[in-house]
Amino acid sequence: MSDQQSSTPTPPDSVRHGAGMRFLTQTDLEIPTHQIVAPDGSYEAAAVPALDDEQFRDLYRWMLTDRVFSRRMVNIQRRGELGTFASTRGQEASIIGSAFTFQPADWLFVGRAWTPMFMRGASMKDMILFWRGIEEGQKAFAEHNCQIAISIGSQLPLVSGVAWGMRIADNDAISVAYLGDGATSTGAAHEGINLAGALDLPALFFCQNNQYAISMPFTEQTGANTLAQKALAYGLDAIRVDGQDVLAVYEAVSKARERVKAGKPVFIESVTYRLDAHTTSDDPTRYREDNEVEAWGQLDPIERYRSFLKKEGLWDGIDHDAIVEEIEAEFSAALEAANAFEKRNVSEMFAHVYQEMTPELRRQLTEFDDLLDRQQEMYDYIEQRPKG
Repeated sequence: MSDQQSSTPTPPDSVRHGAGMRFLTQTDLEIPTHQIVAPDGSYEAAAVPALDDEQFRDLYRWMLTDRVFSRRMVNIQRRGELGTFASTRGQEASIIGSAFTFQPADWLFVGRAWTPMFMRGASMKDMILFWRGIEEGQKAFAEHNCQIAISIGSQLPLVSGVAWGMRIADNDAISVAYLGDGATSTGAAHEGINLAGALDLPALFFCQNNQYAISMPFTEQTGANTLAQKALAYGLDAIRVDGQDVLAVYEAVSKARERVKAGKPVFIESVTYRLDAHTTSDDPTRYREDNEVEAWGQLDPIERYRSFLKKEGLWDGIDHDAIVEEIEAEFSAALEAANAFEKRNVSEMFAHVYQEMTPELRRQLTEFDDLLDRQQEMYDYIEQRPKG
């Protein structure tokens, strides 16, 4: 615990009687946005992170993985093989640049970032199962220290709770939240972030400000000029980064993780944009203009990074088409495996509540099975959906 937290509370410093009063305003705070590669592809060589050639290429491959996966998932949803899906198209630099810094023992609580889970071993098959509402997908994610939160902001108190446990156990790891700008408007954000700041927990809050919480633009969610500045009120350090610049995101999160490990929680605002709808159930044309989407499309993070790779002489070692073909094949195999998943059984409503079924749940299951045996016609009203 910090000296500030352990010291005896003292009254504020006194001021001379009659001194002029002064309000603090947002103009008193300068919030720069960290950037390494500019939209036109220019950069200073000295500012580039010290990654080796293979790591630079891996960043590109994972960004492509993120984009191809989103495209394929949207396609199968349109064919009726998923209930819904939240695409990450346009946010690849923000997602991959951050995930490239984390270690296997770090816990990830994800809002909109699926590829970081692939990067640590989760399978595309399990992700497809998850989006079909099949519990085995979520169970598999836990084996890789990651979970998905669908309810906006609900993961944030958990992030701080896990971080608290890590500190008590003296674990060599951190707890990470992937959240969006909309999550910062929830009560859970206050609870989770405030707890991390009050106790100096090893927690990192990575906020992708993709400009919209479903239909609500960022500018109408808050009176603050930035999300980064909100962290200061909770006692967290903060940084604002260009979320379309994968190298800037990597550097910002890498340094933030070091800071968290040293005992100071951090909040990062990654300024990015979701080019697709909030989910496949959403119609973004109702609340945003085409010219806005086109303008952000000109800031495509993959194109910007490709420009960097070419200038560094690394592009010759990358076969773009072969990488895409490989990712497509991986997705197709995952979809085939997910389609082969056995039909659901009503007993699973009881089986997945706890690690082991409690006596009360066993009683309920027995009673329910007996009811179905006596009234077979009830099966006509039970919808079993193997494909979500």
